[in-house]
Amino acid sequence: MTPPYSIASVSYLNAKPLIYGLDTHPDVSLELAVPARLLERMQAGQADVALLPVVDLLSMPGLRIVPAGGIGCDGPTLTVRIFSRVPMNAIRTLACDVESHTSVALTRVILAERYRVLPDQVDFRAPPDQADALLLIGDKVVCEEPQGFAYQVDLGAEWKYMTDLPFVFAAWTTASEKDMAALRHILETAKHAGLARIDEIVAMHAVPRGWPAGVAKKYLAEFLRFDVGPRELLAIQTFHQKCDRWGV
Repeated sequence: MTPPYSIASVSYLNAKPLIYGLDTHPDVSLELAVPARLLERMQAGQADVALLPVVDLLSMPGLRIVPAGGIGCDGPTLTVRIFSRVPMNAIRTLACDVESHTSVALTRVILAERYRVLPDQVDFRAPPDQADALLLIGDKVVCEEPQGFAYQVDLGAEWKYMTDLPFVFAAWTTASEKDMAALRHILETAKHAGLARIDEIVAMHAVPRGWPAGVAKKYLAEFLRFDVGPRELLAIQTFHQKCDRWGV
């Protein structure tokens, strides 16, 4: 029998506390995919909820947040950074790690509003000397930190400085007409279980990827935020307004 609820999520380390146990839940079919694929699943009506990048909320009519959890921060992120050879206000070309739609959009907003530059974007896989700066996310920042860049900023810290708000990179989102009460309960239960088992998640999913265990534990337990409440919803609204202002 097909489980009554289909859930789509990214497979990144930062999502593991949100999806803890969902792969064996009898009422859930869980699919792991890259962010762009999640939006496609929603557009095709093939997922009841997906852990969508919040910038993708602007890409499809009818999407709404299920406030059962998300991936965010309230200050530094540790893993979403700009590395630059020149001061931030002198960046003219930016090589982007395009795995995160939201991080790319946030970078554009911060560079425009805080540093008054709108650099040209190039693929980060291009030869590194073709760009003034790199946007990197995730494991690459911790395990493969690039060398030769005199300047760097953490995008979570920059957003906090600009707005005094938390930031949300991704949130549980739906376009389904189903009653979300039961599914919201399933998602909240998974989140609480995952946050109670950070050491297990670190051992299973972080250390094999090259993370130092202590850094991974601090990242999941201190740097990241997994709840979506009123301040987080205001932050998402503010981010969307700034995206519109700067043509992102």
